[in-house]
Amino acid sequence: CQRHHCVGEGERRISDSPSITKDYMAKELTEQHKKFLDVLFGEAKGSINQARRLAGFSEGYSSRNIANYLKEEIIEATQLYIAMNAPRAALAMVDGITDPTELGIKEKMSAAKDLLDRAGLQKTDKIQVEATNGVMILPAKEREED
Repeated sequence: CQRHHCVGEGERRISDSPSITKDYMAKELTEQHKKFLDVLFGEAKGSINQARRLAGFSEGYSSRNIANYLKEEIIEATQLYIAMNAPRAALAMVDGITDPTELGIKEKMSAAKDLLDRAGLQKTDKIQVEATNGVMILPAKEREED
């Protein structure tokens, strides 16, 4: 079930995160809304329409309305999902160094780099600044009064 991101014993659901559940209280989400957020990154594999069906919303209920209502929670859940998968991306980067002949390694490394960038782990660029001429700061000129 790990491959399909199902929640197993001892694992947490996206909506179990303190950063997301705090908004449940502010917005008064229904059990259906909570279920929608839970299945969105699991069984629904990111599909809003599939998550709507799995959460038990009727066919006549607009996926757009659900997404609009849960916009902030979906964004937070997405950020959490990316953060939860950042260690896997880091491991993929190291595996690429260990076995650079693996098929599709270039694409895998690129995807891992993108995910780590989105998780906030970009490489830092250092710039060396050199000045050949010094700058002298002079006091302000005194003004002559007319």
